[in-house]
Amino acid sequence: MATPISQPDKSQQPLVRSERGLFTSSDDSAMMKQIQSTYTPDGRVVDVKPILQIIDNVLRHATPNIDHALNGGQGHTHTLDERSSPAAIDSAMLDALAYIVNKISCEISCKCSGGGDAHATTMVLLNTLSSYSWDAKVVLTLAAFAVNFGEFWLIVQLCTTNSLAKSVALLKQLPDILEHSQNLKPQFDALNKLIKAMMDVTRIIIEFTELPSQYISSDVPPMYIATTHIPTAAYWTIRSVVACAAQIASLVGLRHEFIASTSEAWELSSLAHKVSSIHEHLQKLLRLCHKHIEEKQQTEAYEGLVHSLETPQLDNLKILIKIFSLREEDPHSLLGPDKTKVHMEVLKRKHVLLLISDLDISDEEIQVLEVLYKYERITSLNYEIVWLPIVDKSTWNDSYQEKFLSLQSVMPWYTVLHPSIIEPAVIKYTKEVWRFAKKQIVVTLDPQGKVTCPNALNMLWIWGNVAFPFSTEKEESLWKAETWTIELLVDGLEPNISSWIREQKVICLYGGGEVEWIENFTYATKMVAQTLAIDLEMVYVGKNNAKERLRKITDLINEKQLSHAWQDANVQFFWNRLQSMLFSKTQHGKTDETDVTKQEVMTLLAYDGSENGWAVFFFGSTEMVRAKGDKVLSSMQSFEKWENLAREMGLIPALRKHLEGMVDDHHCTRLILPGNSGGIAERVVCSDCGRPMEMFFMYRCCIE
Repeated sequence: MATPISQPDKSQQPLVRSERGLFTSSDDSAMMKQIQSTYTPDGRVVDVKPILQIIDNVLRHATPNIDHALNGGQGHTHTLDERSSPAAIDSAMLDALAYIVNKISCEISCKCSGGGDAHATTMVLLNTLSSYSWDAKVVLTLAAFAVNFGEFWLIVQLCTTNSLAKSVALLKQLPDILEHSQNLKPQFDALNKLIKAMMDVTRIIIEFTELPSQYISSDVPPMYIATTHIPTAAYWTIRSVVACAAQIASLVGLRHEFIASTSEAWELSSLAHKVSSIHEHLQKLLRLCHKHIEEKQQTEAYEGLVHSLETPQLDNLKILIKIFSLREEDPHSLLGPDKTKVHMEVLKRKHVLLLISDLDISDEEIQVLEVLYKYERITSLNYEIVWLPIVDKSTWNDSYQEKFLSLQSVMPWYTVLHPSIIEPAVIKYTKEVWRFAKKQIVVTLDPQGKVTCPNALNMLWIWGNVAFPFSTEKEESLWKAETWTIELLVDGLEPNISSWIREQKVICLYGGGEVEWIENFTYATKMVAQTLAIDLEMVYVGKNNAKERLRKITDLINEKQLSHAWQDANVQFFWNRLQSMLFSKTQHGKTDETDVTKQEVMTLLAYDGSENGWAVFFFGSTEMVRAKGDKVLSSMQSFEKWENLAREMGLIPALRKHLEGMVDDHHCTRLILPGNSGGIAERVVCSDCGRPMEMFFMYRCCIE
């Protein structure tokens, strides 16, 4: 027969009822004064974290799981956390705190069993703990509650199987929890939520005490606000302990009668909401504090990196360890060429080339560096390449991980284990000092770790290993030895150049993306050469960033035997190399008005900026003439007008004279350069008319 449910005496639950009237805003000031008056610390330090771990174990094992109980379970069966095992706890500390914990435990039992006001009880507890810090007040109160709560649930869980527990339960007149679990479920659920909220606030109060004072002071706004709110948080946490204790005390003496506890559950839920709101507010402040600390730490790390790089070193190890964010005691976060972890010692006293890029570095660029690194390097060139990938860690996902591993697998040099190890200070330095943005750069360090060139990639594209040790001084000396010749322009991309020059052939390099112009130009130029009975070699050098279109044009040229045509890799290298020449010249302060090489490079890049074709003719190494596609095609098609001049002067001087006589009613010259490569001149003049060009920003997405 079911047990009749009746209304218990009101005096049994006064503390739970009193939670309806939480302090209003008008009471805040007075309440704060009351709370602050209980804070008179004497400097004693309590290591609260081990105690909190024990409390957490008690509450997790004791907190009732009604659904588990309904299924015939005997409560929680979690194993004891090793961190709260007797061996892990300082017994002397517990001995010292045993008296105060027991005193608080008795105070809670007495006040909650005999009725009374929750606020008054909370203030009594705060005054009892007046000598302790706020985090210690909360933890010691929770410890006292855990003792009472743990004892209660030990009896409840064991009373069906243990005669001693059954006798104690009988004396306390505890209700049969299993029998009435459905009626008690709302109360226990609310109790669980409140206990969780109490523990959350306690942990976050402790976290504030652990913030490193060297990186955040008490006057930093979020820290200051948190400091003023922690006493209130401590008050409401302790008051919640009182409410929980009152709820448990209300079950004593209710062996045969109690009511469905909707109102009590509501009271506990209301308090849980209040404490959870406090936790959320403190969490926001803690995040701001962590952000402030992180910024301070990053500033300190950045300044340390700057200082190290500016300070002469005996070798490069200290610098490399800082750049790759390694620990001096374990500098093993590099993968070697054979893809095994290596010690940073392998780079000691070597010239190191830092390849800095994102994950969009192209296969062609890797292949060019691979040729220099693996096949064209003699043993006396004591340098190594290390890839330093710069990524946005906040957007990292599986796709980026797969791309990183793919790039890492094809690189024949040293790489970092993972981009995540690169510290923000290093990323900031690469962007602010070395000016890395999107396009890859190569920073060179000498054997002592001194930066000898902030971007040696230009040197590598132009001269390859001839530029070793890739210093700014070496770059300057190489330019002094160079003049504008077809050998400089083509380098080793066309293997027949030397023999063509020896055989006194006219060499024509041409580019563009219009098939019709290419067919018309090659036909007309060959007819001119045939008329003059001169040897002519024509080479199609393509167009920058037009791979798919380039393949189709190259196939057509080869099929119709219009001229020689380079493969994709050579075409890309040719245009990268031209851009590198421009950037290198600009970085060395050369102006296009006074430097012939820079002027010619800019002209070719401007030609490529349009969709029209273009051509440059060489005879020997230095005699040359160049023109845009419409002009040079028109000249070849109207050869009869200047044929006599060509027979008298030679093809190139005559073509130059003819072009000079052509009036250009209108022209639109565009020079398109990567906007994030650095070394871009503020003033650029037009290759057609010599007037300063206007600068515009262009955003381009070329998918072919």
